[in-house]
Amino acid sequence: MGRAPKWFPKFKKGLPRVDGKVFAITGTTSGTGFVAAWVVAELGGTVLLLNRTSQRVSDSMDQLKTIVPDGKFIDVACDLQDFESVRKAAAEIKSKYEKLYCLSLNAGIMATPDRATKDGYDTQMQTNHLSHFLLAAELFPLLQAEAEVTGDARIVTHSSLGRLHTVNKGLEEKYFGKNGGNLGGDSIKMMGGACYHRYFQTKLANSVFTYGLHEKLKAKNSKVRSLTSHPGGSATNLSNGLKFGCCMDCLLTDPKAIEMLWRTSEEATGVKFDVSKVAFSEAPN
Repeated sequence: MGRAPKWFPKFKKGLPRVDGKVFAITGTTSGTGFVAAWVVAELGGTVLLLNRTSQRVSDSMDQLKTIVPDGKFIDVACDLQDFESVRKAAAEIKSKYEKLYCLSLNAGIMATPDRATKDGYDTQMQTNHLSHFLLAAELFPLLQAEAEVTGDARIVTHSSLGRLHTVNKGLEEKYFGKNGGNLGGDSIKMMGGACYHRYFQTKLANSVFTYGLHEKLKAKNSKVRSLTSHPGGSATNLSNGLKFGCCMDCLLTDPKAIEMLWRTSEEATGVKFDVSKVAFSEAPN
């Protein structure tokens, strides 16, 4: 795991208790997902650990139980490079839980070779975005149910500053189709080459998805929050003078980009992610 930052203990002390709340987190065998699972359990939450079956899952589960002996950890098999596995994971969760407080779309891969998943999509795009889109769509009714009762639930998507480095300064539809293995080859260099170009598309997709979902939820007065984070950085004033700030805001909220992402993601996953189909309480006057 490595050494925790010196400021982490103080940050953790300021977090509220989450007793009785259910969290689903993808990619918990290491890194941010592992720490998130550990902290949630320490604070009283139930943690659903969504990972591809492997020895790493068993090892990390043992570690978590050692750190938080009384922690509520539930293993849910979920291979993000297999849509059917994602659907089964969602079905398992829906069969056991009526509400979900937080869906953390944490798992991801970066700058991997130009290969197709069994479903025909780029491995990075399916892992980082498409399967998370499918998971969010399938579990959204549980999040809405939580928000209706407690006034709060959230979908947290992990993006990256890599979203700023797409080759043509925007999302390209070819990366969302069944073109795995035919998207530029395996060239790679520091923050460049085809492997990184595909990664940058997935990270921009994460951010556009978050903004698009936020707008859809706001239009329906939903209490579910759509949030995004860049785990490797912090919100400071450091970039206030940089020109890309307002440009990226325009890109992320571009209706054409959101429409393309939503349409192609629904086509790829076979799910209709329509928040209007879930019952909402009337907004207070």
